[in-house]
Amino acid sequence: MSGVRRTTLIYGGFVVAVAAACYPIFFHPLSHSNEYREIQKINRAGINQADVQPVGVKIWSDPFKPKS
Repeated sequence: MSGVRRTTLIYGGFVVAVAAACYPIFFHPLSHSNEYREIQKINRAGINQADVQPVGVKIWSDPFKPKS
């Protein structure tokens, strides 16, 4: 019984660690999209997209805009 419990704790700990690492990368931005929009407005203020963007590459778009 001790071996099964230890194995369960090891695998469970691994799953918890992966979930904890994924939260700030994936789930926090999805649930706080308005904050990230405002941050991007501030960061991109004063930048002419045509001057920065390489030739033939699509100009920046809002990454938080729902795809239609």
